[in-house]
Amino acid sequence: MMAQYLEIRAQNPGSLLFYRMGDFYEMFFDDAVAAAEALDIALTKRGFHLGEPIPMCGVPVHAAEGYLLALIRKGFRVAIAEQLEDPAEAKKRGAKSVVRRDVVRLVTPGTLTEDSLLEARRHNYLAAFAEVRDTSALAWADISTGEFRVMLCPPVRLAPELARLAPREVLISEAREQDWTGLVTEINAAMTPLARGSFDSQSAEKRLCALFGVASLEAFGVFDRAEVSAMGALVEYLDLTQRGKLPLLRPPVRETLGGAMQIDAATRRNLELTQALSGGREGSLLAAVDRTVTAAGARLLERRISAPSQDLAVIHSRLEAVGFLLENARLREGLRAALRQVPDMDRALSRLALDRGGPRDLAAIRAGLTEAERISALLSGVPALLAEAGNSLTGHRPLVDLLDIALVAEPPLLARDGGFIASAYDGDLDETRALRDEGRGVIGRMQAEYIALSGVPSLKIKHNNVLGYFIETTTTHAEKMFSDPLNQTFIHRQTTANQVRFTTLPLNEMETRILNAGNHALEIEKRHYEALRAAILDQAAMIGAAARGLAELDLAAAFADLALAEDWCAPEVDGSRAFEVEGGRHPVVERALRRVGGGPFVANDCGLTSGDTPAIWLLTGPNMAGKSTFLRQNALIALLAQAGSYVPARKARIGLVSQLFSRVGASDDLARGRSTFMVEMVETAAILNQADDRALVILDEIGRGTATYDGLSIAWAVLEHLHEANRCRALFATHYHEMTALAGKLPGVANATVSVKEWEGEVIFLHEVRKGAADRSYGVQVARLAGLPPAVIERAKVVLEALEKGEREGGAQKAVIDDLPLFRVAPAAPVARAVAKESVVEQRLKAVHPDEMTAREALQVLYELKDLLK
Repeated sequence: MMAQYLEIRAQNPGSLLFYRMGDFYEMFFDDAVAAAEALDIALTKRGFHLGEPIPMCGVPVHAAEGYLLALIRKGFRVAIAEQLEDPAEAKKRGAKSVVRRDVVRLVTPGTLTEDSLLEARRHNYLAAFAEVRDTSALAWADISTGEFRVMLCPPVRLAPELARLAPREVLISEAREQDWTGLVTEINAAMTPLARGSFDSQSAEKRLCALFGVASLEAFGVFDRAEVSAMGALVEYLDLTQRGKLPLLRPPVRETLGGAMQIDAATRRNLELTQALSGGREGSLLAAVDRTVTAAGARLLERRISAPSQDLAVIHSRLEAVGFLLENARLREGLRAALRQVPDMDRALSRLALDRGGPRDLAAIRAGLTEAERISALLSGVPALLAEAGNSLTGHRPLVDLLDIALVAEPPLLARDGGFIASAYDGDLDETRALRDEGRGVIGRMQAEYIALSGVPSLKIKHNNVLGYFIETTTTHAEKMFSDPLNQTFIHRQTTANQVRFTTLPLNEMETRILNAGNHALEIEKRHYEALRAAILDQAAMIGAAARGLAELDLAAAFADLALAEDWCAPEVDGSRAFEVEGGRHPVVERALRRVGGGPFVANDCGLTSGDTPAIWLLTGPNMAGKSTFLRQNALIALLAQAGSYVPARKARIGLVSQLFSRVGASDDLARGRSTFMVEMVETAAILNQADDRALVILDEIGRGTATYDGLSIAWAVLEHLHEANRCRALFATHYHEMTALAGKLPGVANATVSVKEWEGEVIFLHEVRKGAADRSYGVQVARLAGLPPAVIERAKVVLEALEKGEREGGAQKAVIDDLPLFRVAPAAPVARAVAKESVVEQRLKAVHPDEMTAREALQVLYELKDLLK
């Protein structure tokens, strides 16, 4: 046995080997040591090898998926070696013969299909990047849903595209492994180097044609050699990991770089599109807008958020569908109620194709197609997008009828459990089950028949472990059994002192059938399972189209439900360079405020339209006033509009945005040797080098990571470059008030500020954006709100006043600083916090007695208090 283990282990380097032994997967040697540590399970020993005890650990087969998930998340790959024959068959070759085993599957991050190993509402992509001479391409597939896509992808675009897709595993030629390791690691994906031969485009084309059963790939479009190379490498890897059982991939779809809004990795991270900065889904835009009720609809939403369209016709058709469902409440609610009953057909279909499914996957297809037919009946007089989705929902009645009569209502998870084929579907199965479940009754009926035939009322059918089933009668009546014609029916088996025992050919057959009925029933059910599975796979293309149609309907209805619940408006998206938002709001912040019981979100306008002249707002104001929120909300409004959603605003007109760039927030990248300022500069450089005239750029506090004059000069030059060279729309937030002078020098720049109000030494944030410039940053007041010690706040005020006085009087800053006395704190006498003088409003409120006032009097007091605040 150990020799077999070592042989299989040598054939699968780089993977932990799960070696099936009965009801356990066992691991030995270094695999056992690594797995025991990773899974926190006991490490034991079994036998000796070269005089040393062999480390061993194991996991139960029935609980293997949980352990697999833990290993995959920790970066392991697992080779699963199953028993390929019955142990009884192995014994026929000799008592010490080893059961034949081999690896049936390699489990890697990009090749998962089990529900327990996947996130239902997210794709699990496997990607492959190929370079052929001067061109390169990226292919990706989700084998759990069958999606398969490819695009030409210059090396400079690889990082943003991988950030968009967030694949779990990336295939790279081993010749370029070192070049791409850092990039793949940065997106938290596993990298798998493949031999250069895996990327050969000629063999790749043959491989793809064989997979899809076509003579030429031209049936699916025209593909570049690099695209064929990437797709071929991906399919070869799937063939390797699935051991010949290729997943049910849809024909490849070719994407173009200009088809979607370009969003780089830094922007996705800064805007928290699909993942919050904390690492989870909660707090992201995706979590805030997700009202889908199906897993497929949720995955479609993530794709739309990750890649908003640039095609005006597509955007308008999606918005039209949302608007229609928003106006037709009955249809919308009916759709959402029906869609809640739709299971994940894509993943059920994939498991069936890979022979990893079970009866519940058959039932999932039945339930999904049944609901699809009901939903199609609701879709009359709907817009083109909904009608197109509805067209894919019909034509499945024969398959649904077959599954209805063949399957029980609630089938078990595994085919080996049996009991999933409905009664009356197969007479032989029903009879076999009757034998299995009602053996005594069947024997009793046979006994009655033999009594009538023989005329011996004392005849009995009995059973023992030696003879099995037999007919027994007394010696007195045995004479009848031996007489003609009965001796042609009853066959003598044994005579005892007082009894004579017989059998019959039907009884022998029945005995065999009863004893084997359980296994026979299960074998019959398995045959039906395979037949039903084949019937479903024959209709895989139509079922896949229905699943996509249901996802489209789910997303449109979800967007409509969101717009209604959150009071969002239909954006006007056109081919201009306009960007006009009235009453815009940040969807994530507004949701968070509502959940914690905070105040209402303060809506703000934004107007960047200025004909063909660059439109840039230079935004000033204190920290905590809402500058970053304002920047982000406008970027998200543009993104949502082009994703086909209504937007959080009273009114919005969005000229098509080709690229979205965001440089907001600060963090270092110590692993790559980058300081906070270096990260800031790298991201800013990427924007200035790529942004075109249809880009939307949001920049926050450029230059703050270095000395004041260095930072000011960089920020100044960046703004001028956006205006003169990029000529794009931009929101530029800064604390450098000197930059407000650019509004008078550059025709496309306007000043805006976030309003605050000072009240008796305190700062009140109004969160209102208005035209104009801020004259100060209120940094000391914000520091007080943050809880800095009073002594530090007072000292900061002294220094600030001295510096401002020196600047007003034209003095040198160094001289002012030299004249400042040193900071001192008396340790024995803590600084007392100044008690604020009682305000006029407080005095008036003390004189108010609410319980003694009428509603009119209370309203009058409210007006008085408001007048006092002016």
